[in-house]
Amino acid sequence: MAGLGGIAGNATQGMSEQEQYMVKVMQSGMESCPAKTALSGVMGFGLGGVFGLFMASMSYDSTFTPQGKAIADLPWRDQVRRGFKDMGSRSWSSAKNFGVVGALYSGTECCIEGLRAKNDLTNSVAAGCITGGILGAQAGPQAAAAGCVGFAAFSAAIDAYMRMPESE
Repeated sequence: MAGLGGIAGNATQGMSEQEQYMVKVMQSGMESCPAKTALSGVMGFGLGGVFGLFMASMSYDSTFTPQGKAIADLPWRDQVRRGFKDMGSRSWSSAKNFGVVGALYSGTECCIEGLRAKNDLTNSVAAGCITGGILGAQAGPQAAAAGCVGFAAFSAAIDAYMRMPESE
């Protein structure tokens, strides 16, 4: 296996045949829509869990609110137990949401790219619109349209930034 036919270019020089084969398998796996979708879902789940944990740890109840007063009146152990339980539930909820959004967007974009046989900004905008529309569909047609426009704009901004040439 002298080369990989342009798949890995010069990056495989000096590798054994087994190493070159593993590089080829990994690259072909990353080009498949199911693998991209699963990876995005898992990474979104992880990021969402960390984000939810952070947001829950920054949240606090003031003793001026009825909920805060009720918590402040509990023994210290119960306050800590309730805080950790709240952090866990918020982290889990955020992780699920981020995982679903990541998998949905990535799978949609990959399918659009496969259908169009192009890798450009249009794929991101269309995938963002479809994803936002699906996420907002349960709230009605206006929410679906707003989700489409909002997610498409966000996707376009992120993709345009990622495609900017590096200046050194």
